[in-house]
Amino acid sequence: MITLEQLLESRDRRYARQVEWIRRHEGTTLVCMTVVLPGPVKRDERTLRIAKAGTEAVRKTLEPLSEQLYDLETGFEGYFSVGGSIPDIKRICCEIEDTHPLGRLMDLDVLEPTGEGVAPVSRSRIGFPPRKCLLCDLPARVCMRAKTHSQEALLAKIDEMLDLFSNL
Repeated sequence: MITLEQLLESRDRRYARQVEWIRRHEGTTLVCMTVVLPGPVKRDERTLRIAKAGTEAVRKTLEPLSEQLYDLETGFEGYFSVGGSIPDIKRICCEIEDTHPLGRLMDLDVLEPTGEGVAPVSRSRIGFPPRKCLLCDLPARVCMRAKTHSQEALLAKIDEMLDLFSNL
């Protein structure tokens, strides 16, 4: 289990890695993959299976020029340099998130430089709708902010998705 402070520190470190990655890999597009898992446990058998499936999907569809994977207590992070335009890469990432059996459990951010930093490209920028909740048809952010569903219900759905994926 991790604390809120550890989670916030990991986000700061991820941002610093993203800035450095874009600086070192100029002329490529950065895709940063993390695993979506509610609650204080960010590294377990579930997240490792999701990270493996996501890494395989990214490798297959985007053919990264370089990559770096981090298996951290605060969660999996994958950094991939790919060739192609930012909108084209974002479109492919959204398609993975929307069509892969575990895609809803992967967060594939496409990042672009913004002055001294980086910012993720939004789904709406390329005409994709917001991601839906795991349990209902509302946008995920709405349910997340309102805490519409229990952590137990969300984890049960994730386990169901992982079981189905294992049987494919």
